[in-house]
Amino acid sequence: MARTTPENHGGDALSWETTLTALLTLAIYTFLVGDNPIYRFAERLLVGLSLGYSLVITVRSVLIPQAVAPLARGDATALVPILLGGAMFLRFWSPARPWSRIPLALVIGAGAGAAIPAMLQARVLAQMGATISGSTTLDGLVIMIGVLATLTYFIFSREHAGLTGHVTRIGRYFMMIFFGATFAYTIMSRMALLIGRVEFLLGDWLKWL
Repeated sequence: MARTTPENHGGDALSWETTLTALLTLAIYTFLVGDNPIYRFAERLLVGLSLGYSLVITVRSVLIPQAVAPLARGDATALVPILLGGAMFLRFWSPARPWSRIPLALVIGAGAGAAIPAMLQARVLAQMGATISGSTTLDGLVIMIGVLATLTYFIFSREHAGLTGHVTRIGRYFMMIFFGATFAYTIMSRMALLIGRVEFLLGDWLKWL
């Protein structure tokens, strides 16, 4: 919906979709005064709509083009994912429950096989390379000292005393800075969401902005 301006302040007709969205937004914020039926209704409505939307998207983008359409063309290989997917529901039938472990094992194994090398490359090797290559600058040197001191903190086979104690103390300082920055980033992101909702309520709904 277009944002109102001082020139057309209050001139646009308020749609029922905007009013419904505003009321549901207020219903969610009623949690600020404690758990209540209005908040629970809005929460469950959001969860239900999200699940319903995801189900429709999955059926249209995955189930029909990847399983139903090939099967309709006579491709018998489409029976494999259909049978494996159906076998997952055998967990709800006690006598056949062990058979549901086969598709679960395939899904977990394939997911781990695809995710572990990618995560190792992106989060370990790339971070190590960036830490070492940036050590020629002052910022890179500080990062390298922080990484080494933090890793030293997690060496529990050696007593944290003497030189090791000083290094682990530096590692704790770096971790405290990281946790503080992460917490501040989380707060700022939540504040940005709150500002967006307030702008919607005061501007698009009440047309005070």
